[in-house]
Amino acid sequence: MDGERSDSVLAQVTHWFFEDYLPTWVGVGSGAIHRAPDFILDYWSAPLHISSPTSQDWLLGSDAVTDWLERTQTELRAQNYSHTDVPDRKVKVYHAAGAAIEVIWSRCRTDNSEIERLAVHFEVARGVAGWRVVGIQVVPTTEDSLDAAWRAAS
Repeated sequence: MDGERSDSVLAQVTHWFFEDYLPTWVGVGSGAIHRAPDFILDYWSAPLHISSPTSQDWLLGSDAVTDWLERTQTELRAQNYSHTDVPDRKVKVYHAAGAAIEVIWSRCRTDNSEIERLAVHFEVARGVAGWRVVGIQVVPTTEDSLDAAWRAAS
């Protein structure tokens, strides 16, 4: 992939993730945007693999994906979730249809106290419907940087 094309894909996937997906996820999660849980199918694929140090799930269909999202956002709302800060992020383009996005999510309440902090690796793929998350790796962390979070997790 030449530099110009790689830069274009990088700009597209970065915009999609941080300017479209993240604010929509946060808005629905906090209750500021009123959409049914199936909104996530505009961003996540089915099947979808999600794993953490304590669980591994293959969400094989759309209902499993929306159920997982709904449980996660219900738990956050119960803790007065309002927003997610992103202390660190990296985007890696593999080719025009594949990329990885890594973030530190700091999920917070309206008073800015932290509910949880996670290092997350998203595998994303572009198809006819656009970019979709196809895999998610999650590690709880206290770190501000991805490098430190991945070092501490291994």
